[in-house]
Amino acid sequence: LTDRIDARIVLLCGSIVSGLATMAFGIFAHGFWSGTLIWSLAGLGFAGAYMPGLKALTDRLPAGDTSRAVTLYTSSFSVGVGLSFLVAQVVADRWGWRAAFYVTGIGPTAMVVACLLIEGRRPVPKSGRLLNFSPVFANREALGYILGYGAHCFELYGIRTWLVGFWTFVVAHQGGPSWMTPVLMSFCFAVISMPASILGNEAALKFGRHRAITVVMVASACVALVIGLNATAPAWALALLLMLYGLTVPADSGALTAGMSAAAVSEHRGATLALHSTVGFGLSAAGAWGTGVALDMAGGPMSANGWLLVFVVLAIGILLGPFALLWARKTKGSTEWKSGVSG
Repeated sequence: LTDRIDARIVLLCGSIVSGLATMAFGIFAHGFWSGTLIWSLAGLGFAGAYMPGLKALTDRLPAGDTSRAVTLYTSSFSVGVGLSFLVAQVVADRWGWRAAFYVTGIGPTAMVVACLLIEGRRPVPKSGRLLNFSPVFANREALGYILGYGAHCFELYGIRTWLVGFWTFVVAHQGGPSWMTPVLMSFCFAVISMPASILGNEAALKFGRHRAITVVMVASACVALVIGLNATAPAWALALLLMLYGLTVPADSGALTAGMSAAAVSEHRGATLALHSTVGFGLSAAGAWGTGVALDMAGGPMSANGWLLVFVVLAIGILLGPFALLWARKTKGSTEWKSGVSG
């Protein structure tokens, strides 16, 4: 859709739906079905805001390398996630869980105001069918980044979903300072994503995207395995390992999205972003579900073996990313790996 109309309009509509649905959850959610329906609307609103927002940004940037702007945009999302965790917990503790949704709904509402202040820009008229993704699937370079992003999201949302549960296990078995709460750990894990993503993109610019992303993914898998194998280590050691993991997990995010954006054909950039988002968040759900299944299979949330299997699943998931990049590179006949030129 953003290939045909100004992405700002889609962003505006998505932000309105997201903000209203988030607040409506706090007002009207009273059971499984009402909660599912309202939160599905919030998800639709978010989908209409996140990648259309990136399209609105890139449409307004001057010609040239946009990777730094793209990375700043995507890493800001992680900061927002971290702040929402912290603010929601503080508000819920003081005024109840419904109030947490009223407050967090302010964010998308503020984006509505920002959209109204952005100058409009009509895309070049495009022919062809709506929802035609065949040109995107034909673009193997972009598709490699999209599949790599899917592996990244599998790992990211797998650990984000279960980080609080893992730290609860750590505190129950090893103790720890009273201030080192699961919510604080989750907040710190999310906030350090921004500098990690920015540094990862800078490494990609210097050493080549495929090379830098592959190194980051392999390193992240190694850290995950170390955490899983040492799930009963002292709390301070696991806290340090989790913060290291909080650096490796998002370090490939900006480079993957910037690579996809750079590889996208301009007239199909909106469709490319849509597939990028669909694959990413589809595998995000798979990561959260898959790690939960692994945890149940290996003994549950109070079992060290359960958490070992969780981190093994995360490591396997992220290690699929380098294979996606290798497939795209071989298909394209790229010489990036040897030359170190950014892809």
